[in-house]
Amino acid sequence: MPGGMAGRGEDSRLLAASDSFTHYNKFVSLNKEKLRKVHNSKKNLIISCSFPEVCYIVFIYLMGPLLVCALEGQIVGARGKMMDYRTVYQGGSAEVVEKKSRFIADVFPVQSEEMAAEYLEKIKKQYWDARHHCWAYIIGKDPAKERYSDDGEPGGTAGKPILEVIKGRELCNVLIIVTRYFGGTLLGTGGLVRAYTSAARAGLEHSTIITRMHGFKLKIGTDYTGLGKIQYILGRRQIHILKTGYTDAVEMTVLVRDSEVNAVIAEITEGTSGKSSVRKGEGCWFADIDGQCHIFNS
Repeated sequence: MPGGMAGRGEDSRLLAASDSFTHYNKFVSLNKEKLRKVHNSKKNLIISCSFPEVCYIVFIYLMGPLLVCALEGQIVGARGKMMDYRTVYQGGSAEVVEKKSRFIADVFPVQSEEMAAEYLEKIKKQYWDARHHCWAYIIGKDPAKERYSDDGEPGGTAGKPILEVIKGRELCNVLIIVTRYFGGTLLGTGGLVRAYTSAARAGLEHSTIITRMHGFKLKIGTDYTGLGKIQYILGRRQIHILKTGYTDAVEMTVLVRDSEVNAVIAEITEGTSGKSSVRKGEGCWFADIDGQCHIFNS
């Protein structure tokens, strides 16, 4: 979700993970001697504790490291991982007619407010004789920049409905401009909201929407006996193979999402009994577009 709501959600999860991690460390410090007895005693787990304490301490002792790993992963994920996001790859146009008024929607992918301003000027010149050029955009994430304009329409009847369409599709880095040619009949507040909403939706339906994912290139080296197993793992996980070289051994370059990198390395290493090599390369943004892997420069 864009904006402050998403930011507060991330902060809450991060604080919860940090609190749990702190409580675990505090517990271990206070009960270090009891934990030592749990570890060293073979016949009697703990002599000086009640049965509930024994159960709790044994659980923390056995599961604590796993819990800490999970919590650390959550903290790293909240702070350091590149999050996937939905955006427009290629903008489109669409027109809706309501009581002879024409509503023309134009959708653009944008990376900055300056880009949005340039597209707005372009549309104003293209439809120079139109009465209204209403727009909205969401740029960036955590936090996102959200702006909109009714451009002379009654307040809240144009720009805000367009913005709500963008938010409803969970998009960012997108600008929608809806140009209106007045048809001679007043639509009223409800009619305007419906018309601008319909036009914005139609514009997105004629656009190409993608999920941009962040990942890393993995360089895999193996002999021919391990190739089949590696191909099976990559195929099952639907991982993109960017390049394959065949000499006396096989070298492959694949693209793996952030969240899968460690698991893929571990699975390939185990599946080939350690006879393959896997090196983590550069990170990049990519997306599946019409069944093909597209890598972005930024």
